[in-house]
Amino acid sequence: MAEETRRDEAREDDIPDDEALRSFLGTSSFGKQAKTANIAAQINRSKREPAVAVGAEPQESLERFEASAGSEGDDDNQASDDEDGDDDDDDEDEEDEFPVSHELVIKTHERAITTATLDPSGTRLITGSTDCTLKFHDFASMTPNTIRAFKSVDPSAAKGSANVETHPVHQAVFNPISPSSVLVVTALPQARILSRDGEVVAEFVKGDMYLRDMHNTKGHVSEITTGTWHPTNRDLCVTAGTDSTLRIWDVNNKRSQKDVIGGNSILVAAALDGSLVMWSGEGPYNRPAAEIRDAHTRDTWTGGIDISADGRTVVTRGGDDTVKLWDTRKFKQPVTTVSHPSTSFQYPTSGIRFSPTSSNIITGSETGHLHILNPATLKAEPVTPVTPGSPLITVLWHEKLNQIITGSANAETHVLYNPNTSVGGAKLVMSKAPKRRHIDDDPNLTMDLTQGLSGDSIVNPGGLLTNTGAAATSFSARHPTVGLTASGRSRDPRRPHVPITTPFAKGNPDEKHVREQIPLSSMRDEDPREALLKYAEKAEKDPLFTNAWKHTQPKTIYRELSDDEEEEPDKKAKR
Repeated sequence: MAEETRRDEAREDDIPDDEALRSFLGTSSFGKQAKTANIAAQINRSKREPAVAVGAEPQESLERFEASAGSEGDDDNQASDDEDGDDDDDDEDEEDEFPVSHELVIKTHERAITTATLDPSGTRLITGSTDCTLKFHDFASMTPNTIRAFKSVDPSAAKGSANVETHPVHQAVFNPISPSSVLVVTALPQARILSRDGEVVAEFVKGDMYLRDMHNTKGHVSEITTGTWHPTNRDLCVTAGTDSTLRIWDVNNKRSQKDVIGGNSILVAAALDGSLVMWSGEGPYNRPAAEIRDAHTRDTWTGGIDISADGRTVVTRGGDDTVKLWDTRKFKQPVTTVSHPSTSFQYPTSGIRFSPTSSNIITGSETGHLHILNPATLKAEPVTPVTPGSPLITVLWHEKLNQIITGSANAETHVLYNPNTSVGGAKLVMSKAPKRRHIDDDPNLTMDLTQGLSGDSIVNPGGLLTNTGAAATSFSARHPTVGLTASGRSRDPRRPHVPITTPFAKGNPDEKHVREQIPLSSMRDEDPREALLKYAEKAEKDPLFTNAWKHTQPKTIYRELSDDEEEEPDKKAKR
């Protein structure tokens, strides 16, 4: 063994270190190489611009940013290394407190984002917009260069209809207990329950608009503005409409609303007259448990309202440019009131939400900034720009992902995260290798097979037809909606809409088959009068049902006409 080792060392010493040969051959090895991603570089590219606050505390936020960036004065630069290390640790802790250091931008809508919801596991994101569509996103299937929705649904369209009137989406909320159900509210009197894949599961009934007493109607009679699920009962949800009613529904009985709800929850609603009303979760609902008449200014739209996790505090964002915090145990006066510009006159669903632990409150502003408020003082701790110049409409802080989802008026959805404290979601997307582009990924470079082959094409039945069918199947599997609109119609204005055909709509059934297999089928082509008269002679000779009165019936006597009378009936006498 010792001799072999010495021989190997001698051979290695004899090999010359030729740099020219190395540069010619290169350093890469042979064979298929695994595609790896520089995760740190990708995440670094998603880092946001430093947050500079606007409004009441610009100087404070600027000083905080300078401290987090480490830009201290000349005297501070001369401090010891130990003190600098302590400062860096404090800055990192402060940055990790809120998941706003990095972001993932999703551009799948054409108009303002009005709602966003994530399932409890944080794998599927659904966004709604004023472009009347819902977009379904799956974080597990997205990569840094393929950030797109896998499905687009028009929730206001009737099932199976291709030409219907569309309406903006107001609210979409995942069921917190049963993630397979999504409550969707559009600008219609009827809310819908959709599956997590966009299929219509249930549609609640519409009320009778001609009834004056709204308690006697089985549903809303005008546009619904918002809705939410019961926190502990998977079958119950509540909707609020412009008909001045709140209706509690059981998803198993969509033909009528439910008026009793169990549990220790509370229900809080705001009205257009500025009032704030609270009911007990155990009901009954004929009288509210507490009511505040002038919670906000009359005739202003209270766009945002949320309840803390413990049910003790309520935060409202009114159309009178104020944000107020209320205590449910002393539901008379606001605990705290601050000034905050409202966007509810343009976007009625401007949201305000508690954090998962209720230790912070998040809301957007008309300038496109995200405000993270302290619930004790309602003062903005950090104020970070998300879409400067475009109002921030909807906000959501997911508990499991520890990520903040925002929707803005410029049709952008931002997923804010922190690589140190967030898990899954946008961090998962940015940790993947970019997908290699395929020619079929660009519809401009691929023939749209949904339009069919041209009439002057020459098709070889032996080979080209089979290959074309395989190509069509492969392309449609990757792009099922290319060439079609969200409602299923063709994008080509020259191509008329082809209705869905069924086996019975292709032609009439075989007459011979119908005549032989279906009993009494020949009667549909027979005159009913003739069919009855052919039994008249038989009924007179052999009365089967009137035989008992055959000999007892009196003889029919008709009045004889005189010669002067005409056979025509007399005219009615004049009165």
